[in-house]
Amino acid sequence: MEFNVQEILAAFLVLFAVLDMPGNVPIIVSLRNKLGHIQSEKATIAVGVLLIGFMFVGEEILKLFHIDVPSFAVAGSIVIFIIALEMILGREIHKEISASSASIVPIAFPLIAGAGSLTTVLSLRSEYRVENIIVGIFLNMIVVYLVLKYAGKIEKVLGKGAMSILKKFFGIILMAIAIKLFTTNISLLFFPKG
Repeated sequence: MEFNVQEILAAFLVLFAVLDMPGNVPIIVSLRNKLGHIQSEKATIAVGVLLIGFMFVGEEILKLFHIDVPSFAVAGSIVIFIIALEMILGREIHKEISASSASIVPIAFPLIAGAGSLTTVLSLRSEYRVENIIVGIFLNMIVVYLVLKYAGKIEKVLGKGAMSILKKFFGIILMAIAIKLFTTNISLLFFPKG
């Protein structure tokens, strides 16, 4: 094992940007208000397992179903786009979900560990050593847990008005991420590299 602080920091920062936990606060608060309770520990563990697991077996799982990474990313971008639409328009598109299942779907997957973050860990693996990426993921899980656990307090500090503005602002950011993920990967489907 070769731990490298620069690689750990790089993996942490890339994943931090993709996971966008500060940006997810409005969605988490909205789901918590609707459902009453979200199991922070369960969701955090699920995210960590998904990211680390996908880093090792992601491409093989997709190949098993004859799905390539760009197709997976396009599907994920559509889900992210729908979540963004809900945030911006203040309308519910998805069905009602129970509090017990919300910790896994849609919070752990696809909101936090979605197509963007899962494809990111695959690309990080081609650049950095596995142990450094795992440490980067673990550091991000601390952030994930803290945001999930204290989203309500974060909302109280910011206030309802600021949360409403943030929700719409991050909805647009999320939509932009979804469109970028979609356009990048749809072009790879029609014009594969090499």
